[in-house]
Amino acid sequence: MAIKFLNPKSVSFSGKYSLAAEVPAGTQLLFVSGQVGTAPDGKLAPGIEAQCEQVWKNIGEVLKAGGMGYKDIVKMTTFLTDSRFIPASRVARDAVITAEPYPSSTLLIVQGLADPAMLVEIEVLAAKPS
Repeated sequence: MAIKFLNPKSVSFSGKYSLAAEVPAGTQLLFVSGQVGTAPDGKLAPGIEAQCEQVWKNIGEVLKAGGMGYKDIVKMTTFLTDSRFIPASRVARDAVITAEPYPSSTLLIVQGLADPAMLVEIEVLAAKPS
């Protein structure tokens, strides 16, 4: 059984995401901890655009380590420290999440992250049928 992405017409939504993802029994799951814009050398990328790009690079590396890729993401949760960062976050996301079905998604604006210089954090759940 394949992963099903659900978007009932009786629920209003807009954007590049799905309202739900149904993962069948026996599917490999990978829970990716929140990633921030820190490069492999430990330095935080400067500015929201660079941090968003680095976050998605980091997510890609963790997915790869688990034998998965961006296409296997079924749920993502984005934490931004300012609503003005939404466009930059979407541009970076759209560079790697390029085709339907889109993952389910939650976006939160938070007061802060673990380090005041961090502007974005994203966690994902990926699933791959066995």
